[in-house]
Amino acid sequence: MRRLAILAALPLLLAAACGNNGDVAAKPGATATGVKVAGEFGKKPQVTFPAGKPPATSSTQTIAEGKGAPVKDGDSVVANLTAYSWDGKANAASGSTYDDGAPQLIKVDAKLPSVVHKAFQDSKPGGRFLAVVAKDSLTADQVEQAKSQGADTSIASVYVVDVMGVPTAKAAQGTAVDPGVKGVKLENPGGDQAPKLTTKTSESAPKNLVSKTVIKGTGPVVKTGQTILVHYTGKIWGTDSEFDSSWSRGEPVMFPIGVGKVIKGWDQSLVGVPLGSRLLVTIPPDLGYGKAGSGEKIKGTDTLVFVVDVLGAY
Repeated sequence: MRRLAILAALPLLLAAACGNNGDVAAKPGATATGVKVAGEFGKKPQVTFPAGKPPATSSTQTIAEGKGAPVKDGDSVVANLTAYSWDGKANAASGSTYDDGAPQLIKVDAKLPSVVHKAFQDSKPGGRFLAVVAKDSLTADQVEQAKSQGADTSIASVYVVDVMGVPTAKAAQGTAVDPGVKGVKLENPGGDQAPKLTTKTSESAPKNLVSKTVIKGTGPVVKTGQTILVHYTGKIWGTDSEFDSSWSRGEPVMFPIGVGKVIKGWDQSLVGVPLGSRLLVTIPPDLGYGKAGSGEKIKGTDTLVFVVDVLGAY
């Protein structure tokens, strides 16, 4: 994947239940529904289904307790999820973030299926739970919509969720220094507020990749292949045109780093950075989106400027 936005696999899998239907080891064995979940926390589970029709009643089961403070309503949780469609026949897998190679950031709120929403709030970091989302979780309108689309509402959606962590950092903290990039201005208000990036200038853009530390974090350095949690704003050099910002959307994003899942300029600048750092990065076209550009906002000749807060790695 060459774009900056993360894969939406996990939220889509959770939404499907409403539309169409670590250091603690997991404890193998049958749950109340007869589903068997085996395997270690942090690795793709092995799931075995009982014979017969899927249940008509939704349920949850804690497979591994986890440690620390429970997840709260409104938290954003880093999680790995494996999903199945329980039809009593093939019971086919719907997808897994373990196959995608990266966990996802999940907002724990009422937009999730109610049984999954509750299961998250009963969980702790390092914990694993099973959620079975059956027909009783669907509203009357959702049942009618599913029928109109030819969907079988007797099929239950099954999720095995590993809660990897609950990030608390909202912005890089510490004393900011002038990045010293002529033509770019950066204001650092401190606290949990977003930095303000200005790229309106007549200065020529750097021809090579430039990465400057604005705030040096105190955490472990980011390693190739990790999935990192970042807040960022991206603008076009010279125009001050903002083409993307996680700050504007109100939530950080996650993606694997150093493995070709994002533009080369990000892979080359974010590996080796201490967690808790804020960087100013300018990326020439050949390390961005190339001659083709991206959408209507980024032309093939544009130099990209980012301010990036590196908040976590998993």
